[in-house]
Amino acid sequence: MSLTIGVDVGGTFTDVELCESGRPPENYKTPSTPEDPSVGFMEGLRLAAQARGLEPRELVQRIDRIVHGTTVTTNAVLTRTGARVGLLTTYGVRDALEMRRGIREEQYNNRQTNVEPLVPRSLRIGIRERIDRLGRESAPLQEEDVLLALEHFEREDVQAVAVCFLNSWANSAHEGAAKKLVQDRLPGRYVSVSSKVLPAIRFYDRLSTTVLSAYVGPILDHYLDRLVGRLEEAGFAGTLLIMQSSGGVVSPETARSRAALTLLSGPAAGPASGLAAVAPHGLRDCITVDMGGTSFDAALVTDGAAALRTEADIDRLRIALPTLDIATIGAGGGSVAWLDPGGLLRMGPKSAGARPGPVCYGFGGREPTCTDADLILGLLSAEFFAGGSMELDLEGARKAVADTIAGPLGLAVEEAAAGMYRVINSNMALGVRQVSVQRGVDPRNHSLVIAGGAGPLHACAIMEELEIPHGVVPRNASTFCASGMLLTDLEHDFVVSYPARLGELEWPHLREVVGQMEESGRSQLLEEGVPAERIEIQLAFDMRYVRQYHEVHVGVDRGDLDLDGLARIADAFHRRHAVLYGYQLAEEDTALEVINVRLRAVGRLDRTDHPAADRQAASHKTTAKGQRKVFSPELRSWDLVPVFDLDRLAPGDSVPGPALAEGRHTTVWITAAFEGRVDAARSLLLTRKGSGGPTR
Repeated sequence: MSLTIGVDVGGTFTDVELCESGRPPENYKTPSTPEDPSVGFMEGLRLAAQARGLEPRELVQRIDRIVHGTTVTTNAVLTRTGARVGLLTTYGVRDALEMRRGIREEQYNNRQTNVEPLVPRSLRIGIRERIDRLGRESAPLQEEDVLLALEHFEREDVQAVAVCFLNSWANSAHEGAAKKLVQDRLPGRYVSVSSKVLPAIRFYDRLSTTVLSAYVGPILDHYLDRLVGRLEEAGFAGTLLIMQSSGGVVSPETARSRAALTLLSGPAAGPASGLAAVAPHGLRDCITVDMGGTSFDAALVTDGAAALRTEADIDRLRIALPTLDIATIGAGGGSVAWLDPGGLLRMGPKSAGARPGPVCYGFGGREPTCTDADLILGLLSAEFFAGGSMELDLEGARKAVADTIAGPLGLAVEEAAAGMYRVINSNMALGVRQVSVQRGVDPRNHSLVIAGGAGPLHACAIMEELEIPHGVVPRNASTFCASGMLLTDLEHDFVVSYPARLGELEWPHLREVVGQMEESGRSQLLEEGVPAERIEIQLAFDMRYVRQYHEVHVGVDRGDLDLDGLARIADAFHRRHAVLYGYQLAEEDTALEVINVRLRAVGRLDRTDHPAADRQAASHKTTAKGQRKVFSPELRSWDLVPVFDLDRLAPGDSVPGPALAEGRHTTVWITAAFEGRVDAARSLLLTRKGSGGPTR
């Protein structure tokens, strides 16, 4: 029987989803261990084994596949704890890393300073060489320059070397020679080469992405060594796959060689999980939101596919690899409440994290957080948190809010907690608008899939603010991304810069270029054990109007790579441009040009079949847990509301608001304006009373 496990290491909790054919999925949570995330990883497997009455080694030996999402590289960038990097680049442009594109991020803020580069100027060395834009050698590589730079790097104890020369996307010979010199003279150092990481035009984007890969490469390499070692000690003989930012998975070897692929990968499995939650209702459009302990992630899924972008920023540093369009803000259960100099209440982005965590955890936290506010409002149970395995300190939470927020504002503790609740909900609604309204999409036409350990407590409030009539709290809400990881496939992305006007494309040569990319993708997947019949090829162009600054990512059918397909490609571009920017130009007004050709090779992986849940007549006799006083943030008054056992609610059960549905790993707050109903997949549908919604 197939046994697969998804493991998502977050900033506060490590989530584990275990799937086995013929059995319902099982999920587990354990506090993350930032000092060594592999410890929390193995602890999650231990909990899964314990629940089955097995020794950890017995469970691990039965696992066929582990899909792992990690924040190791992301955290290294955010905390600036990556490797010491040396940069080899073309003579005369070593300051491009600091100059970037020459555009001020905040145009009217004269006080804003550039983000500090990951490589100090003393470790950015110019090398005499030059390749022109057509790939011809204008000046040979001066190897003595490289050797002198490497001597300097050795004295400076450089741990990784980034190599990025001008126009290496057109001819990588000089970078290849420099890489060989690095490996010969500085063996054991991590080497990141731009023509392997991102062989595309736009020098700063390529440079920044290559440096980021070098900066986090040794960190990821060390982490995977420890993780693989722990798994081997436990007898693991299956396949380990690593989540990447584009929503697919890769082998550990691929992740090591292109470490930047794992940046922003933490929430990348969310859209797949969200689509699975709405699919039983015949829906292919949704907005997923995942509120964990540290952050809040929102993503848009349209027509069964998550929005993709080819450039993003992580802490103001550019990464130009395919990345799911996910808005991440500092709004989680551990988000800290504070008053700004003007006396206004703020929530986040600072988080209490896993240690010390919220004040109510009793781990030494001093600053009031969202979780403390939820507890004070009665939305959380002090006795049943984490299924009763952890008792919360209500008095400690009340004192922290009283001292820090309520006292200075002259409010009662409950009113201050309600204010904290409303502010963080407003922050999260803004995050949803970033991936919907700002992309030309009306969120009211999409279902909201609400996940994360903390998300369902805030679901109805977010839906109310955005006027979204219905949402879904998945059965696996607390381990949302870990579950989504088991729905992903092997993916390899390739890009070739091919700048040319659309009407002037050399179609035979273009088909040859695409054929080479496809051959590389198929070969890599076949080597990874994917059968040929399970390989899919997806093609896209980065296009723009001539003289426009930004490109639009446009899907292209392989059969359209000729003059007959030109009109269809142009039409697809115009429609996509209109969605993103609200307008399109007539063909006679301006020409179109292709900048990059992108190809994705997808290897479809097996899915685990689960038994369907039995439907039953609605009944609250076995699911009612009692009543609890809740301070309603909307009504600013205490109300006695019924509490139901979320884990025992069965298909067909309905829960009219106001009510609480309390589970082992999450609690749903159903406000008076909404009602809940359990679907066949044991997800809880939230529908505004009288508005209808998904009916299947």
